[in-house]
Amino acid sequence: MTSPISSIGAAPTPSAAGGGDGGLRKAAEAFEAVILRQLMSSMRQAKLGEDIFGSSATDNFREMADARTADSIAAMRQFGIADMVERQFRSQLAGVGGGVK
Repeated sequence: MTSPISSIGAAPTPSAAGGGDGGLRKAAEAFEAVILRQLMSSMRQAKLGEDIFGSSATDNFREMADARTADSIAAMRQFGIADMVERQFRSQLAGVGGGVK
């Protein structure tokens, strides 16, 4: 089937384009996850001893595990970073007039 011409060039709605309530929440959680990944990476660099079984494969696995852990922690919203970011952007969007409800 073909679609009408008017819908081909139509701009996506904010919720479809990643905007809206879910988009802001997900972006804030992703930002918190980035902060947590950097924190975990810094903690890993502060080694107190030699790693007996250390290799590049182990380092890669630890980085992937740390990234997944950071994503999980950010999704729980326990640190409050995502809440603060979301609150700040929500107030800025409300000030523009087309705010997210």
